[in-house]
Amino acid sequence: MVSLTLKGAASRTATVVPRSGRATPYLFLAPYLLLFVVFVLAPAIYGIWISLHDWDYLLEARPFVGLDNYAALLDPASAVYADFWMSMRATGIFTLFSVPFLVVLPLGLALLLHRPFRGRTFFRGLFFAPYVLGVAVVSLMWRLLLDPNLGLIDWLLGIDIGWTTSLPWAWIALVGVTVWWTIGFNGVIYLAGMQDIPRDLYDAAKVDGAGKWAEFRHVTLPGLRPVGLFVVTTTILASANMFGQSYLLTQGAPGGETRTAIYYILDQGLSQYKMGSAAAMSYVLTLALILVSVLNFRLFRRRS
Repeated sequence: MVSLTLKGAASRTATVVPRSGRATPYLFLAPYLLLFVVFVLAPAIYGIWISLHDWDYLLEARPFVGLDNYAALLDPASAVYADFWMSMRATGIFTLFSVPFLVVLPLGLALLLHRPFRGRTFFRGLFFAPYVLGVAVVSLMWRLLLDPNLGLIDWLLGIDIGWTTSLPWAWIALVGVTVWWTIGFNGVIYLAGMQDIPRDLYDAAKVDGAGKWAEFRHVTLPGLRPVGLFVVTTTILASANMFGQSYLLTQGAPGGETRTAIYYILDQGLSQYKMGSAAAMSYVLTLALILVSVLNFRLFRRRS
């Protein structure tokens, strides 16, 4: 009895964490927290402060205007109302048409590249290769290929299409170029998720007589649910923040129809020197993306 009591006391004593050790996790987190505060949290708070002013960074006088910059975005009579919501509409169109392709096509690509065959590593690298290129390289390259006068695409097809100057071709060009550029990244994410699915589940499905479609539906898809949530959420956020393709490929043409919200916000802030109004627009866009992300999480949770 005495020995058992001593052992129990020793075990309880061993589980007591010294106070000095409780600070260890926070010390490891400190570098990240410092960077987060300096480069994310502080600029976000400062941006809110800017949005409450008539802020021209070339002038010393920056009068406080309260919520006027936000009210202007909801006032049809204001100078920025029509253009801002037109840019939000362009962002919605691009997101609506690009996200399904960037979610479904990489999944099919990952299914093909997950199977063993000769040259699999080569094809994996081939499909991922465009993603390592910068947006400027991709956009300028495709602008030359789609040029109505000198472009190789029109010459090969034997037609004359304004890929960057008319609708709906400008949207087809923007979505197509973006899918070609980023499909490899989501494909790699899906591949990593497939490798974490236990092989025993597939073996059990075969024993039960399940075919390829049944395996995909009842084993692969449920196993990829966390990965799918990550892919859908990040793809929506990336598509909603699209700027480089629109700026370099179509330059907002025709008539500002392909000028996205980020494009318009940067133009207002850096070209028109209206930093207060641009900051307010950015927070309206942020709020919209937060709502979409929350709905996306709720949808995946309901299906789980």
